[in-house]
Amino acid sequence: MKPDLRSAWKNNVLVGDGAMGTFLYQKGFPVGISYEELNLTSPEVIEDVHRSYIEAGAVLLESNTYSANYDKLSKFGLEAKVAEINRAGVRIARHAAGETGYVVGAVGSIRAGKRANLSSSELKRFYAQQFSALLEEQPDGIMLETFYDVEELHLALRSVRKLSGLPVICQLAVDETARTLDGLTLPEAFQVLEQDGADIIGFNCRTGPNGIKRALKSLQGSLTLPASVYPNAGIADYVDGQYRYGASPEYFGQMAPVFADMGCRIIGGCCGTTPQHIAEISSALRGYVPQPIPEPAVKRSTESITVHEPLGEDRDRNGGEPNLVDLVKERHTVIVELDPPRDLDITKFMKGAEALRRAGADALTLADNSLAVTRMSNMALGSLVQTRTGLRPLVHVACRDRNLIGTQSHLMGFDALGIDHVLAVTGDPARFGDLPGSSSIYDLTSFEIIRMIKQLNDGIAFSGKPLKQKAKFVIGAAFNPNVKHLDKAVERLEKKIASGADYIMTQPVYDPELIARIAKATAHLDIPIFIGIMPLASGRNAEYLHNEVPGIQLSDEVRRRMQGLEGETGRAEGVAIAKELLDAATAHFNGIYLMTPFMFYDMSVQLLEYIWTKQGRKLSPLFR
Repeated sequence: MKPDLRSAWKNNVLVGDGAMGTFLYQKGFPVGISYEELNLTSPEVIEDVHRSYIEAGAVLLESNTYSANYDKLSKFGLEAKVAEINRAGVRIARHAAGETGYVVGAVGSIRAGKRANLSSSELKRFYAQQFSALLEEQPDGIMLETFYDVEELHLALRSVRKLSGLPVICQLAVDETARTLDGLTLPEAFQVLEQDGADIIGFNCRTGPNGIKRALKSLQGSLTLPASVYPNAGIADYVDGQYRYGASPEYFGQMAPVFADMGCRIIGGCCGTTPQHIAEISSALRGYVPQPIPEPAVKRSTESITVHEPLGEDRDRNGGEPNLVDLVKERHTVIVELDPPRDLDITKFMKGAEALRRAGADALTLADNSLAVTRMSNMALGSLVQTRTGLRPLVHVACRDRNLIGTQSHLMGFDALGIDHVLAVTGDPARFGDLPGSSSIYDLTSFEIIRMIKQLNDGIAFSGKPLKQKAKFVIGAAFNPNVKHLDKAVERLEKKIASGADYIMTQPVYDPELIARIAKATAHLDIPIFIGIMPLASGRNAEYLHNEVPGIQLSDEVRRRMQGLEGETGRAEGVAIAKELLDAATAHFNGIYLMTPFMFYDMSVQLLEYIWTKQGRKLSPLFR
């Protein structure tokens, strides 16, 4: 009879298997399907992959259940088959492993480094459902793999520990920063996981053997548990429509004893690895006798771990000028939106910005390709507005156009330029814009991007790496009050505030009664709200906004008044309606958000003058 898994790795280095997903991809199974569903539809294919790794020398197999949780399977309409798929995955691996091999139930991160907007209770429910199904088939252990942050891995580990005392292997996915996405150093992360009951802690995915070797080096002297490593076969290259990995099987064979010497008791492969890679690992470790895991050189503290330390000194980049959140507490404050141009001529835009500055706008806000229509970069224009006019730019940052890499890079650029007021928005889907063939990214939701920008303010990069100084972003969130159930919209708004929003900017409102209702429904909120007012340019403009633009709803009275009006007559009536709305808005809110239609900035100038006259505010000659 084979020893239990804990006994097996105590005095031996166990050879794990290699990739499942990328190996299936190489065998012709396309990206975009559920590989876990193959446990039911093509079990012979999955067993053949498992057996190829056993024949190569692996003694530890992972079940094909990495993404077999409710959240991931629901994207394929398979949420009702969570238990069936997981149970089948263990059975198939067990059959391939035979009498001498071990099987661990593989469970992957649900958030997958994207900070998905899932509550802790949802995550607990999804993990408990998957663990329960796996454990019914009596695997030799559980492997929690490819977790990017300790918070989620901590939750998953505690969930499985409530159900079973089986061995649990925990694997983080880290890069060269040697920190988790939530900012913990690796010794800190290992300490948390050890205290939670992990049996083995290690690394997989995200990097090749060299990157994982560096991560292990950062732990030398503090390892108190055996480690496991499943590196990728180097960095993937995209050639002729296919992903290719360059690290050779021979290289994996050379690295295997190195990992074993560093305290690893399980060594396998992740993305891009094949049975050939596992065969080289097995050959290199034949006859290897591991040394006992040494006692840690420095005894670990039992005190709670501090994740983020203050980094650098705060910078005052506004010369003592208050930010909008502080300013709006003192007096009525007006943000004016001016859309970046759709061509390369910025002459009219800059004239408009200067006119709005002279009229007393407190900030100029620039959308980020609103309605998915391609416009000039708001980063470039924001910088020009700031340097040429002295008017504060407030830039929108849409989730649609940039992945995590591009989003952080974009924000770092704003920080370098001294642009520190931003509005986080989801962004309209690309297929409805002027380039319908382009892709919508949506790596982040509006909730997540707010949290990530706040993380930059803490001096922590999206990767968890500490930065040399902290950003100073003042972060706005969008609010659409033009809905049937205002209370539900406010609940969603509360979540954005909980994520870290500093102020709120609403969609345009065209009903004084709704403005009063918004004031009452948000009276309990402790951050400022800027009520959106957009003057209408014509009757056609009014009907288009009401019927075709998401988040905008005009009252019947406003539509009646604008009906049939065009040109100067239409704009004059639009300004008159906007003034009435401003009377209602300024009675309840200090924050006003004017949206300029069609570059008719003279309409916004008239409204600014109306606001300041009503408030009795005289502008400094510097504005003129």
